[in-house]
Amino acid sequence: MIMCGMSAAFSALFGTPMTAAIFSMEVVSVGIMHYSALVPCVVASLIAHGIALESGIASEAFVIWEIPVFHMRTAVIISVLAVFCALVSVLFCVMLRRTEHLYHKLFKNPFLRIFAGGCLVVALTFLVGNQDYNGAGMHMVEHYFEGSVRPEAFLLKMVFTALTIGAGFKGGEIVPSFFTGAAFGCLFGTITDFSPSLCTAIGMISVFCGVTNCPIT
Repeated sequence: MIMCGMSAAFSALFGTPMTAAIFSMEVVSVGIMHYSALVPCVVASLIAHGIALESGIASEAFVIWEIPVFHMRTAVIISVLAVFCALVSVLFCVMLRRTEHLYHKLFKNPFLRIFAGGCLVVALTFLVGNQDYNGAGMHMVEHYFEGSVRPEAFLLKMVFTALTIGAGFKGGEIVPSFFTGAAFGCLFGTITDFSPSLCTAIGMISVFCGVTNCPIT
């Protein structure tokens, strides 16, 4: 039932019923695929997707503006990007764990952890000067697909996410991993002058894969 619920929720939110079904099967148990749950998850995903469409809920859609011709240079650049994205995902996971550990070490009371985390996020927001890194940030991903990114964007999103989740605020790593991967991919594409929109898409799926350990999805 948990996997069916996850499939339905992600399908309705992202408009990807098949991906949602497979993702819920992958993420529940690392390295174990519950194949018996495939049909129920697919059915739940399709029903949720249909209800979302009938309700007028529009899912996110991004455009890859330029797809380069595939040759050796293209393969090398994409491979290098994949390696860097793997390192980014490792850094993200380490930051999440270390930040949570540090909060627990400094503040034994969970309410104090929440208070301290909230103060840090507010202070950092004022320091940055905008709210681009608060919340899901999918509107920023749209800018990254257009090739517009600040060099420090992916690092700031990881810091904001680690400070928030580590303190005990409810949330997740999935959408922040999309943001982080998209920002890093766009930066990589801009530096190498290689289709920033394609690199943004590759960055999104690569960092998501590394953080959630869900390569099939």
